[in-house]
Amino acid sequence: MTETLIRETSYAPTVVKLGGSCLDDMSEEWWDDLAEHGRNNPLVLVHGWSKPLRELNPRYTQPSAILRDRYGNQSRWTTPEVIADIKTVSEGVGRIVTERLSRRGITVERVVGSDGLVRAGEGERWWWQGKQLVELENLVGPITEVTPARLTNLQPGHCYLVTPLARNAAGQEVNTDADRAAAAIAGASAATSLTLVTDVEHLLIDGEPVRRISADAAADFRDRGATGGMRKKLRAAGEALERGVQRVVIGSAPVSRLLAESTGTVITRS
Repeated sequence: MTETLIRETSYAPTVVKLGGSCLDDMSEEWWDDLAEHGRNNPLVLVHGWSKPLRELNPRYTQPSAILRDRYGNQSRWTTPEVIADIKTVSEGVGRIVTERLSRRGITVERVVGSDGLVRAGEGERWWWQGKQLVELENLVGPITEVTPARLTNLQPGHCYLVTPLARNAAGQEVNTDADRAAAAIAGASAATSLTLVTDVEHLLIDGEPVRRISADAAADFRDRGATGGMRKKLRAAGEALERGVQRVVIGSAPVSRLLAESTGTVITRS
C-alpha cells in the first residue's frame, strides 16, 4: 500500500522514540540534556508502552498476548480493552515526561496519534495459534498517512509527546509499532534525524558494537540475524531513511551525544 506522508511544517523537529522499557532508568542528567536540546529545537517524543503495560496486568506477560502472522512478524493481540489499557499507561508516561521536562522549562503537549495525526491501513487477519493459522480480529494496522499539521506548535521550548495509536478507514483505533510510528512522523515532519533511545548502547553484529552502518547492510543483518526489538528498530530505521530522513541513531546515551555521533549506532542511506 502506498503511503501518503504530508509535509506541511517548515520547522523541522528533533524526533525521539523513547522506549517504554527504559523510561524508569533515565537519569536526571539525561533529562537535563534533553531539555537543553529542546530549548533550541522543537521536540517530538514518541513513547513506547510495553513495560508499563506488563506492569499494569500480568496477562500482558503471557505468551498468548503476542501473535505471530503468516510472515513471522510479531504483534500484540489488541482488542478494545487493550487499547483502553494502552491509554491508561500512556497517561502515566505523560505525567512522568511532563513533570521532568516542565520543571526544566519545556512545555509538553500530549497527542494521541489516533486524534488526527496517524492513519492506518487494513491489518493482517491471519495469525498463528499453536500450529494453525486462524482468522482473528487484531486491532493493529500499518501506518498509511501522517498529518504533521496536527503538530501546530513546532517551536523551541515546546515538546509534543505522541502516543502511537492510529485510526483506520473504519474509524477504529488501532495499535501501531512505536519505532515505525516515530519513523513515519520523522519523515512526514521533514526531520533530518531520528533518534531511537533504547536500553542498549549499540547495534551488535557477531557480538561486536557497530558505530556506523549503511541502510542496505542494516537491512541485510535485520533479515539474517537480528531478533526481537532490534529487528523492529532496524525496520523502522530503513523506513525513516526511505521517507527522507538523513540518518537514524540507535543507543542509550543522552540525545545530544547520540546526535553528535559520539556514541550509539548511526544508520545512513549510504
